Amino acid sequence: MERRSVAGDKKRRRELKAVLAFEDESGFSLVSPLKRTWAPRGETPIVRTSISHHDRLNLIGALLVLPGGEQCKLTIRSYWHSLTGKEVILFLKQLLRCTSGYIILVWDNHAIHKRKIVQEFLETQERLIVYWFPTAAPELNPAEYVWTQVSEYTAGTAPHNRVELRTNVMAGISRTRRSQKRLRSCLHASRLLWI
Repeated sequence: MERRSVAGDKKRRRELKAVLAFEDESGFSLVSPLKRTWAPRGETPIVRTSISHHDRLNLIGALLVLPGGEQCKLTIRSYWHSLTGKEVILFLKQLLRCTSGYIILVWDNHAIHKRKIVQEFLETQERLIVYWFPTAAPELNPAEYVWTQVSEYTAGTAPHNRVELRTNVMAGISRTRRSQKRLRSCLHASRLLWI
């Protein structure tokens, strides 16, 4: 499969009326990041959290920019196990089902994207045009900023079990998903010129 750089072709995207999909993976554990909180004056705030690093909700998602660039969408899949090439293919199939026309997929150089089964699947999909972000440049991927928003939302929530963790993470995703302003802020934060 030909590897294209992220310097992408804006004109080609317009001609194809393609959806632009920025894909990324992230994970959230029961060990919640802490942020500022409050307590009565003179008392130290206490936030009880789990110290279990084993339960982890792994996400694979894409920030979609629809043709014309005016509308954004967010699509996500979640798993309680580590992500492999199989999960990437399932996600790409979901993306192909929920989107008509061509999709310009832009993702990083993560090892699961380079798996043989993923590459073989991509070769069979005429609607998918793949571009790669440069190595070690997560700041270019707008999907990274979606995870930042979800992390900020879940910080200090201190989930005690899988149900609470999933509820908190999905609430953060829902908050971002339903706000065009939040989705567009992810695009602007990445400072990509070809959006």
